[in-house]
Amino acid sequence: MERRLLYIALGGDRSARELAEHAANWEICRVSSLSEATRELRAGPFTVGLLDGVIGVLRPREVDLFLRAHSHVHWVGVVGDAALASDACRDLIADHLYDYHSEPIDARRLAHTLGHVHGWAALRQPRSQAPVPTSRQVGVSSAITRLREQVARVARTSAPVLIWGESGSGKELAAQAVHEQSARAQRPFIAVNCGAIAPNLIQSELFGHEKGAFTGAMRDKAGLLETANGGTIFLDEIADLPKELQATLLRFLQEKTITRLGATRALPLNVRVIAASHVNLQDAVARGAFREDLYYRLAVLPITVPPLRERRDDLMLLAAHFFEQYADEKPPRLKGFSSGAATAILSYCWPGNVRELMNRVRRAMVMAEGRLIGASDLGFDDPLDSAPPALDDTRLQSERIAIQACLDRSARNVSRAARELGVSRTTMYRLLGKHGLRL
Repeated sequence: MERRLLYIALGGDRSARELAEHAANWEICRVSSLSEATRELRAGPFTVGLLDGVIGVLRPREVDLFLRAHSHVHWVGVVGDAALASDACRDLIADHLYDYHSEPIDARRLAHTLGHVHGWAALRQPRSQAPVPTSRQVGVSSAITRLREQVARVARTSAPVLIWGESGSGKELAAQAVHEQSARAQRPFIAVNCGAIAPNLIQSELFGHEKGAFTGAMRDKAGLLETANGGTIFLDEIADLPKELQATLLRFLQEKTITRLGATRALPLNVRVIAASHVNLQDAVARGAFREDLYYRLAVLPITVPPLRERRDDLMLLAAHFFEQYADEKPPRLKGFSSGAATAILSYCWPGNVRELMNRVRRAMVMAEGRLIGASDLGFDDPLDSAPPALDDTRLQSERIAIQACLDRSARNVSRAARELGVSRTTMYRLLGKHGLRL
């Protein structure tokens, strides 16, 4: 890792000259104000910074805001006796600095400290400073790569999309990615949780109502489908939609019109429908809980969001992503994840998927007392929380045996085998690829 030092010096050049003599292997960028430092930090990467005469000279609040905004840099300070006597300055040192030296500086010793900080930063970089992709589907695993490819293909059309995935796996993010990559990206994206709206209100919420349509309808109200006109409506947990409204939604998908509750005329709409469910809708159809004709209308373009246990290569990238996303919630001294935390993250089976990882990281960022998040901060106190690799291997082997047995019983018929396992054909093909099974 390149040795680049951002040196913020409010005094003269004497300290800078002395340091340069003992830090010849550093590229030193010297600035004389926090505004100059901010410009340099935007222009290029620095892992180590030196504050010379900053703490104790500038207002503590100003310094605190600057260091919070650039907490990824490992800071060393040079401070005077007056600063060390100030409670506010001591708080700045404790919260933000990796180390500090008192004035006057010993340039040789300071250069040694900077080298130590640089080495520590390089050691932590692979886990605590992992680059975070800008895509909504964060990750480099084959599973998330396939999902990104599916999203890109689906986004080119306006046909309905049906997204399946376990709870917490990121179905809404996939829907947002489809919308943002489509020709409708500049139009509304309206998300609706069908299971979170009272059954007696959901028709009015989706399709709107006219004044006087029912008790309490004091004015006309546009429904969520109207609000999404020209854009996309995301119907999450579509399996929870009451049967009578399934028929109304089917009519909209067929005719591209809606009728408000209490109205007599139909309104034409141009809305793309993306539906999602953690329930296998084919099973729901078989049980009579979901309309078969609506299922086939929605499942024109099916997408499967992989569970987090199939994305081992993405775990630390996701953890780093959430660490950066919620950086405002953490104490300034917190810099990343310990090796113990990383081991716990990589060993755990993540039944709650991405949502569970996000919640554990956010909790740890608040609860951690040291400079690094530990396994206990993530809630991994009980060793049973972490599934040992041997258990994962056993699960994979059992899954493969079950799939192979179903294929044998169904004479290699994918549809029959999928029905027996209780999964969709899309999931069945994914499982065949995962285990290297051929028809």
